[in-house]
Amino acid sequence: MRKPRHRTRIEPTIALINIVFLMLVFFMVASTIAPPMDRDLRLVSTSDLDGRAPPDTLVVHPDGRLTYRGEAVASAQAFYAARPEDEREVVRIVPDKALAAITLVNLARDLRASGASRVVIVTQRGLE
Repeated sequence: MRKPRHRTRIEPTIALINIVFLMLVFFMVASTIAPPMDRDLRLVSTSDLDGRAPPDTLVVHPDGRLTYRGEAVASAQAFYAARPEDEREVVRIVPDKALAAITLVNLARDLRASGASRVVIVTQRGLE
């Protein structure tokens, strides 16, 4: 009598890969990732808009001058004292790109010393 040979069984991984691939294709075709927009919709173009500082911010020029709503401001303390009571908690600053960092830090320190609980620096987001 002969001994039966032990055959190594090859796993059908190719069939499993094919099934998974078919399921992937099925779900990609059957579902949408995001609902499509209306074909008649035209998005707003913002390329022609003028960029300007928000009206409730303290603008700091490269030479250290302070302006608020186009009017000159003598100092950070004078700016903070002139603000209404409900707008004193958060102070927004728009610094010029060429402003020295130490000037900005000193201005923020002066505003905090005057009583502002938060000093927010408004910047332009880079899209490059």
